Amino acid sequence: MTYFLRILISIVVIACTQVQADSINRARLSAQDDTVRLVLETSELPEFTYFSLKNPRRLVVDLKNVLPSQDLSTFNLSSSLIKKVRYSSPKTKADSRIVIELTREAEATLFALEGSSQGNPRLVIDFVDSEAPPAKVVLNDTVTASRDIVVAIDAGHGGKDPGSVGPGGTYEKQITLSVAKLLQRKVDATPGMKATMIRTGDYYIYPSRRPEIARSKKADLFVSIHADAFHKPEPRGASVWVLSVRRADSELGRWMERTERHSELLGGAAEVINDKTSERYLAETILGLSMDHSMASSYDLSELVIKQMRGVTKMHKSQPQSASFAVLTSPDIPSILVELGFISNPQEEKNLNWSKYRDKLATSVFNAITTYFRQAPPDGTLWANQKGQTRTHKVRSGESLSLLAQRYNVTVNNIKNANALSSDTVRVGQVLNIPKT
Repeated sequence: MTYFLRILISIVVIACTQVQADSINRARLSAQDDTVRLVLETSELPEFTYFSLKNPRRLVVDLKNVLPSQDLSTFNLSSSLIKKVRYSSPKTKADSRIVIELTREAEATLFALEGSSQGNPRLVIDFVDSEAPPAKVVLNDTVTASRDIVVAIDAGHGGKDPGSVGPGGTYEKQITLSVAKLLQRKVDATPGMKATMIRTGDYYIYPSRRPEIARSKKADLFVSIHADAFHKPEPRGASVWVLSVRRADSELGRWMERTERHSELLGGAAEVINDKTSERYLAETILGLSMDHSMASSYDLSELVIKQMRGVTKMHKSQPQSASFAVLTSPDIPSILVELGFISNPQEEKNLNWSKYRDKLATSVFNAITTYFRQAPPDGTLWANQKGQTRTHKVRSGESLSLLAQRYNVTVNNIKNANALSSDTVRVGQVLNIPKT
């Protein structure tokens, strides 16, 4: 090999090494409450190690294969907590060592983020300031500590979509609206609860739009009312449905792709997150937790609905069923779909056309809802406040609701509402919640 060729190869190797080496392209500092964040943007995902030093307090960060090509003094990287950010002697010539001089003690958390359409890869360093004043918590003035529980009631089908049609010509959309209105009246008549109707008349709303309406009304629960059908007349009985896990996973991904939804999930927190990748990770975590809670709550409520409906009608399915219904896809609102029975069955069609029967069905769903919310009232509601102010009483022989109301200086209706009772009858041994005055 000639001398000239060896020199040329050496130049190429050095050039390739320099091309492969990373560098810090940008640095920025921000503060929020007790946290100070330092972000170092690089061309490639950074590999790093770090350690702390005292007297004076410093955080030392070693970046592998990152050249100190950018002058850190050109960035405004000082604050009341961070005195200075500077380079120091690296472990190897291919690395960079960054020293962050602190004015006082602070706990540091470091993590690297991949690049995205919103920015380059970066190293994020969060310092929790030990001397920062505690953050002030400001409650939204539109929410009070005794708000109503909001139940969104969805009458299936409507308008151009009649739903299933019974052998006698009964339209499903008419039955569902009738039962929905009966349920609405029962909810609205209950102190601490409020119903919101997804549709109030004979018009069509796209299934995917229905949970959006419930969310705009800040609903705590979404209940969709339907009537089943089959191509043969024999099947009969009611059933209750929740969202399938597979559809839930696809909906979670769909929400994450719509970045404007992140602010819906994070609220004011989205305004103080300085990079879109962190915002997405946080939103995905919150959404996953919310979806898990919503699905668990939906299943628990479904079991209560089935238990109540058994006293009114035959159940086609004895356990909650899961399916990919578009109306159940809200990740942050517990949602169930109630099939009142088979409108394709002549006897059940006849039953569904009987007003007293429809009222019994509405009552059974209502009783399940009140039982569920008495056990797990949403935070900030009147029922949540009452739950912290209740006593229990075990009914003895000869006692009645009126006698207990006099003894505890409350009304009979207060006791009934606290226990989701639909009548004045109590049984010996029954444990009642007695609300405090």
